[in-house]
Amino acid sequence: MLANAGRTFAALAFGAALFVTAQAGAQTAAPAPAAPAAPATPAPAAPVTPAPATPPAATPPAAAAQQPADADAAAQPFEVKSRPAISVSGAAKWEDGYKAINAALAKARAAMAKAGLKEGGRPVAAFVDTDDDNFKFQAMIPLDAAPAATVDLGPDAKIAQTPAGRAIKFQHRGAYDDVDSTYEAITAFLDEKGYEAQNVFVEEYLNDPKGADDSALELAIYVFIK
Repeated sequence: MLANAGRTFAALAFGAALFVTAQAGAQTAAPAPAAPAAPATPAPAAPVTPAPATPPAATPPAAAAQQPADADAAAQPFEVKSRPAISVSGAAKWEDGYKAINAALAKARAAMAKAGLKEGGRPVAAFVDTDDDNFKFQAMIPLDAAPAATVDLGPDAKIAQTPAGRAIKFQHRGAYDDVDSTYEAITAFLDEKGYEAQNVFVEEYLNDPKGADDSALELAIYVFIK
């Protein structure tokens, strides 16, 4: 994310104005995390398209970020169900976020391979605490089934559940370096519609970008609503 994305996300997470990979609930996950990028000049706020109020599939279809003709009909919160996942916790400054989330997801995948478990959805990152400069997250790989409690995942990973609750789904298509403009659009949309966000949001990485500047990135953002 951009340097000032931390401010946008902090506002989102704590409801000041309006955060989000791991396939939350019904299904949230993603590839090489579209994490915060190095400081840059934010691109103009791109319109956002809330996804239909139905739980996402294991691999949700990608869609361009754009304001729907009937925003009220498309922006209804829906119930996201939790799923078993391998989770690796982390913290980073916003400018180092992309690298930090990717490193955590790599550890999660290594733990999954070590235990002989099967991936059940796209990788996700659940942002659980944010401020202007830093954030804490859980990088998660959804599993196709809950593993035994005695499974050995090594020192870094643990079995967890992806976030669940009422959420609105938005999508970003483009470089992760430019995701701040999408969050700004989400903030404006939620503020206009009177939705109050919880202090957790999820990014689901729908494909595997080559880097934070890869414009082919497809990202789903789940904003959990109070």
